[in-house]
Amino acid sequence: MTQMDEQSKPHVPGETQAYVSLSVTLVLMTVLLFWPAGTIDWRRGWLFLTLFLVLIFVAMSWIRKDNPELFAARRKYQKGTKGWDAIVATLTIVMFVAILPVAGFDERFRWAPMPDWVQLLGYVLLTAGFMGTTWAQSVNRHFEPTVRIQTDRDHKVIDTGPYAYIRHPGYAFAIVMSAGIALSLGSLFALIPVGLLKILLFGRTLGEEGELIKGLPGYAEYRTRVKWRWVPFIW
Repeated sequence: MTQMDEQSKPHVPGETQAYVSLSVTLVLMTVLLFWPAGTIDWRRGWLFLTLFLVLIFVAMSWIRKDNPELFAARRKYQKGTKGWDAIVATLTIVMFVAILPVAGFDERFRWAPMPDWVQLLGYVLLTAGFMGTTWAQSVNRHFEPTVRIQTDRDHKVIDTGPYAYIRHPGYAFAIVMSAGIALSLGSLFALIPVGLLKILLFGRTLGEEGELIKGLPGYAEYRTRVKWRWVPFIW
C-alpha cells in the first residue's frame, strides 16, 4: 500500500479500540474454554474459536462498510443509559461468557457427551445468529449496548433490514447465536446459561419496548406495522 493509499483510507472512530478489544476478548475466550477443560487438546474448542474469529472479521468488515459509527457507539455504555438496563446488560454479558467455562468443564468431566452432528448444528446456529445480529447492526445506527432514547444521535425508528419483519432482531439472533456456541462446543450443560440469557433478554425486550413507546416518536405506529418482537407469528 502506498503512502497516498494509506492517507486516503478513511479513519473510523472507535475502530482501533474495537480491534484491541477483540484481541483481549479472544485471549479471555481461550482461557475460559481451555482452563476449565484441563487441556489444550480439545478439537471442538479450537474449531469453535476458528469459526468465531472468521465470523468476527466478516462482521467487522460489514459494519465498517455500512455503519462505521457503530464502532464508537458500542464501545461503552453511553450517557443516559437506564439504570435497570445497565444491570441487565451486564448480566447478559455474564451469561454469554458463562457458556464457555461450562462447556469446558463439560468436556473435562464428560457430564453429557454429545455426537458430532450436534456440533454441526451448532455451527449452523452460530453462523446464522452471528450474521443475523450483524445484519441488524448494519442497518441500525442506534444499535448501542444499552437502552436509552438517543436524543444526542437523532434517534429515529429503524424499519429496514430485519426490522421490517421483527422489532428486536438483535435479541432474537443473540439467542440463536448463544445456542449455537453451546452446541458447537458439544455441550448440553452450556445450554443452561443460554436459557438464563433467554429469560434476561425476554425481560429486557419488554423493558425496552416500554421506553421506546414513551420516548421515541413513531415507535407506537411502527408496532402496528411490525407486530412481532422476536419470531413472526409467535411472539
